[in-house]
This record gives sequence, C-alpha cells and structure tokens, in this order.
Amino acid sequence: MVSALRLPSLHLTNLFSSSPCISRRSSAILRRHHRLRPPPTLTAGFSAQSAASSPPETDDKVVEIEKNRASQDRGNRERVITPRSQDFNAWYLDVISNAELADYGPVRGTMVIRPYGYAIWEAIQDYLNVKFKETGHSNMYFPQFIPYSFIEKEASHVEGFSPELALVTIGGGKELEEKLVVRPTSETIVNHMFTQWIHSYRDLPLLVNQWANVTRWEMRTKPFVRTLEFLWQEGHTAHATPEEAEKEAMQMIDIYTKFAYEHTAIPVIAGRKSKVETFAGASRTYTIEAMMGDKRALQAGTSHNLGQNFSLAFGTQFTDENGQRQHVWQTSWAISTRFVGGIIMTHGDDTGLMLPPRIAPIQVVIVPIWKKADEKTGVLSAALSAKEVLQKSGIRVKLDDSDQRTPGWKFNFWEMKGIPLRIEIGPRDVSSGSVVISRRDVPGKQGKVFGISMEPSILEAYVKDKLDEIQSALLERATSFRDSNIVDVSSYEELKEAISMGKWARGPWSASDADELKVKEETGATIRCFPFEQPQGNKTCFMTGNPAQEVALFAKSY
Repeated sequence: MVSALRLPSLHLTNLFSSSPCISRRSSAILRRHHRLRPPPTLTAGFSAQSAASSPPETDDKVVEIEKNRASQDRGNRERVITPRSQDFNAWYLDVISNAELADYGPVRGTMVIRPYGYAIWEAIQDYLNVKFKETGHSNMYFPQFIPYSFIEKEASHVEGFSPELALVTIGGGKELEEKLVVRPTSETIVNHMFTQWIHSYRDLPLLVNQWANVTRWEMRTKPFVRTLEFLWQEGHTAHATPEEAEKEAMQMIDIYTKFAYEHTAIPVIAGRKSKVETFAGASRTYTIEAMMGDKRALQAGTSHNLGQNFSLAFGTQFTDENGQRQHVWQTSWAISTRFVGGIIMTHGDDTGLMLPPRIAPIQVVIVPIWKKADEKTGVLSAALSAKEVLQKSGIRVKLDDSDQRTPGWKFNFWEMKGIPLRIEIGPRDVSSGSVVISRRDVPGKQGKVFGISMEPSILEAYVKDKLDEIQSALLERATSFRDSNIVDVSSYEELKEAISMGKWARGPWSASDADELKVKEETGATIRCFPFEQPQGNKTCFMTGNPAQEVALFAKSY
C-alpha cells in the first residue's frame, strides 16, 4: 500500500489554483451540474421548430403531454449550455457535464469518466485494437511503478519528464530504498524488459501494445484534454534496422490518420514535429493535428521513431545474422482519452454533443409518443419491433420507453447527448406503418422526414443510408472549417496577424530553434508540424529569407 506521494518541486496547496483552463468560474460551472438535471421543457425556439416540422396530430400530443407535466419540468430550466461563441471553455465544460461524459475527481486535476464518456473511449479501443492486431501487434501490460533510476538512464527523457513526475517515496509505512515513478510513459520499463527478452535477430521484430493509465502532474488541466491521470494505448516495438523502425513509425501514424478521418470525422493534418516539439528521447516524432471549434490545435496522436536512444541507454541488444552484437531500433506511439475531448470540440454545437455515427455509443434513439393509455401498448410494440430490426442489422439502438418524462424532454435530452438519429413513433404512425426520423446534424424541419416505412428492409436501409450521410456531412463540415481558417503567410508580420485573428498560419520555414522559440514567446503559437503533404516549387523562409525545403503549420494549441 502506498501511504504517501511526494512530488518534485511542487506545492500541493497551490496545485492548479492558477490554471486558466479550469478557473474558479469554470469549476463552478461543472460542479453546478454535478447532479445532472433533466433538460428544460422545450424552449420557444425549439417549440416553434417542432410545430413547423411536425404533423398536427403529433404536435398536439406533445403539447398536451407537456401541459400535464409542466409543473414537473418547470423547475429544471436552469440546465443550460453556454453558447460556444460566448465562452468556448464554459461551453465545453457544460457539454461534458450535461451529456454525462465525466465529472471532477476528488483530487485536483483528475476526472471520473462516466459510462457514456467511457463508451466513446471503448469505441476508440474497438477500432484500434483490430488495426493493431491486423498489423501484428499483441496486447500486454507493464507495471505502473517504475524505478526512478530507469528514468534517469536516458538524459533527454528525464529532462523532458521531470517536471511532470509523481513520485512514491513511502510504501508499507517505510521509506523506500529507491523512489518510484508513477508511470508517465513506459519507454524505460519496456526497454528493461526488452533487454531480457531480445537476444537474437530471430526475436525481432517485437511488437507490443498496452492499454493503461498514465500519470503526469499537469499544472493546467482541462477534462479529457489534459488531466493528472488519463487513459491511453501505447505501442512499443523493437527492430533490427533503422529502416524497419521508420516504416513502423509511419505505419502507425497512418493508422491514426485513417481512424481520425474515417471513424471520428476529424480532418487531421499529419506531419513531422519540429526538433523543439519532438518527444523527449525520440529521434523523430510524427503527429496528427486537429483544429478544434475555437481554432486551437489539438495534438490528437503521435508516433515516435526512437532510434537507438533507449536501447543504448539500457543495453538492449541482439545478435545479428553475422554473429555481431547490435542495439535494436525502436518506436513508440499513442492515442489517449484526449481524443474524446477532440470529438467534443470538433463537432459539438450550442445544443450540446454531436457524435459521428461510427463512434457514437448509441446511433439511433427511438422515442415512442402516446396520449391515452389505450394507445401505449400499440406504440410500444411498434417501437420495440423497430428496435429489434435495427439491432439485428448491427445498428446501436436505444429505446427510451420511460413514461416519467415528456417526449419534448426526451428530444432535448438525446439531442444534447449527440445521438445521430432519432425515430419518433405515435399512434397515427402505428396506423400508417411508418415513423418520423430526425437528424442531429440538421436542426429543424430540414432534418426531419415523415412517413418512413416500418417495413424492416426499408427502415434498415434508410437508417443505414442516413447514418452514412451524417458521417460524411460532419467530415465535410469540419474540413471546410479547417481549410477556411488556415492562412498562407510569407512574412513574420503576416504570421503574427493570422495568429492574432485566431487562425493557423502556414508558411516556408528553415529558421533556427531560437527563432521557433521567439515565435512562441511573441505569439503563443508553436509549430504544430511540417505536413507530409508539401507544396511543390522553390520556397523562401518567411523568418530568415533563406531557402526552405518545407512549409510548417503554426497555431496556438491545447
């Protein structure tokens, strides 16, 4: 049992107190919704929208039910989501709270991931696990306690991570002979074990991955995006040649890129990190950078070519085919729960969460509507049949058959939770053998279609088609937003202007590390990456006027 946790150069009493990301006001916003209340009754605007897009019979039912339960819902009107344009951070915290994704843990900087938020993480795991295994990787697990001497073995690694380390110095009531690091990343302990497992070229390549928690004592936190403890997968591989290691690092960043585009509808830009931004202990770092709704960049995933830096430090060697002893070449790569934050900030709107269908824990919600007791059985039977049809076809469906809430409450609630499609079924729909279907990404009348047949093959085909449409539409929308907020610059003044407007700046770069740090100090922007896709032709560095081989992307980031 660990009885004490001591941290280098940190004062617990001041921890996170000056954080601009979780200010006192923002903290209060999230805690105000700690006990999540039901959404308010339909707002005037939403009611007008419903009236314009619903048949009279359905609208009358909703109005009547709302009258009967007005007193129940009147006290719940305080549940609101701050408009994104008014305060993006408050909006983000409101969405996390109201959509029941996470809550603050009792230790500052930690969070409790609630079932709905964890279900999104599970969807990420499901996709990536398949891809990892298809490419020959096996899952395993390494201990979370690492001897401090391991961290010290690779000089740049310890220098990069020391400020974030959490150290255990007492165990079982006694001072430990050697302090332990609570896992910030696993390169060191992985190399310790690889040294015991790798002896010959026949043992290579060694390809493993682990799903684990990580502790980094962050001073500025934001739920999902940056927390003291977070969840991730970290892959670690060892190879006989530098070419094999480079191929592996590129393969994994490609898997992350395809995942972002095809599964989460986030149009990331893949590229190489600058030397200043390279992972501590890596020779090269590759990244996928995503533009959030406030135009800040989010580093959504990384793949590192570690070269022989760790194998030299730990003596991780093998005997090659010629009988010579060689150090292995290595990679590591990771995606974490910050990707959940990326999904929220890329697609969410003033109504709340908006989930791409392929990542959504629930793709379709069915809301039955009845007015009289003798209508309930028929409506619920039809709703259950629709649910079974869709489930059998592999669609993730939720039937909200509770009778404690009004249909309007349910519409509002599931829209806020980001469910891509809603199916409404009332008595007249049962009589006509049809349903009403609404899209989350297209509000109002334009997103609602009446008279969709309940005939299984028709309903299944229509729903699948609409889910595909939503997935494509969200990617299109995010790509358009990204492209309209990237400015090509040819001078430092143009870069400063672009950054001051909240945009990304793209321009030729061959300047020094000192110049890069100057840009960061004066504008708050960093080089997010040198994109893999580069324009052709001669280039001139906008900072120095010297020839440049590549353009770089600059932006403020999380």
